[in-house]
Amino acid sequence: MKKRYRNGETWDFEHEIGVLGDREVILGLDGGTTSTICICMPIFPFSDPFPDPLPVLSRAVAGCSNHNSVGETAARETLEQVMADALLKSGSNRSAVRAVCLSVSGVNHSTDELGILNWLREIFPTHVKLYVQNDAVAALASGTMGKLHGCVLIAGTGSIAFGFTEDGRQARAAGAGPVLGDRGSGYGIAAQALTAIIRAYDGRGPVTILSSNILQILGLSSPDELIGWTYADPSWARIAALVPVVVACAEAGDRVAHEILQDSVEELALSVKAVVQRLGLCGEDGKGSFPLVMVGGVLEANNKWDIGKEVVNHISKSYPGVLPIRPKVEPAVGAALLGWNFLLKESHMEPCKTSEEWNCTVARP
Repeated sequence: MKKRYRNGETWDFEHEIGVLGDREVILGLDGGTTSTICICMPIFPFSDPFPDPLPVLSRAVAGCSNHNSVGETAARETLEQVMADALLKSGSNRSAVRAVCLSVSGVNHSTDELGILNWLREIFPTHVKLYVQNDAVAALASGTMGKLHGCVLIAGTGSIAFGFTEDGRQARAAGAGPVLGDRGSGYGIAAQALTAIIRAYDGRGPVTILSSNILQILGLSSPDELIGWTYADPSWARIAALVPVVVACAEAGDRVAHEILQDSVEELALSVKAVVQRLGLCGEDGKGSFPLVMVGGVLEANNKWDIGKEVVNHISKSYPGVLPIRPKVEPAVGAALLGWNFLLKESHMEPCKTSEEWNCTVARP
């Protein structure tokens, strides 16, 4: 097999360890703008329900792997290193891997999938099945335990709504990044707050306690300094980290912060409703039930301002059959379960769905 080495060190550990017996494993990877997580899971016999807890051998964490944010070279270095770290921690190597299910933000087109797939083929043996998709798919699978049906709403640093029907049709809304509009995301919320501070300082907008609270958190003395702080390092995650301050100001009664969060709720709900409508997840009468998996720090409950709850309330007015799900496992585990389900289908001699149907790409020997 071909081997690819970053600085000649990434896979050096394989020369020093052996594989534990004949144990075969699956790698599930969730790569986002803020962090990248890879878990190593052994292949286990089918059971319904799945064993609780799920058997996870190891977990490795790295930085951003969105190529739109850090560039293709840095993204691939991060992905390769985190996969190697997960195998090292599990006492396994690449020969023990049966499948890799890699879900990464920034995978928005078949050309993105193909580029990553070709790169993965250089790293893993030919017997390894390779699946590549957007990170929203792993998030959905984390709530449905590996099944692709329903809708997922991710609202963290960025935001996206992604849905699948049982026959493999798919649709997405939002997720185009901050330049093309990412309202409702952590970045979108915090960017609106920063804009509100500048508007208030100029006299173009209402006074808001966002000004004093955010300046204090950042250690700045004047809104003038906020301009330099913002453009010194305008990374998405750095800006999005200010969301808790916006929520605290809204809970304290600040009208500007309240309106920013309300706008976020409406935008996130619109994204979900667009996907549900395009796929007909609600049935012909609009009242059918469908799972809505909710993932991301923006959707976590707060004392008074529960953005996730407000989003569900908005959606349920149009689609009363919505069934919100808070995943019990992280998206990286969802990615591994998805890979496990693909392998199970193939072992039953069922053809794997095409890339267009499943938003995955399968490597053939």
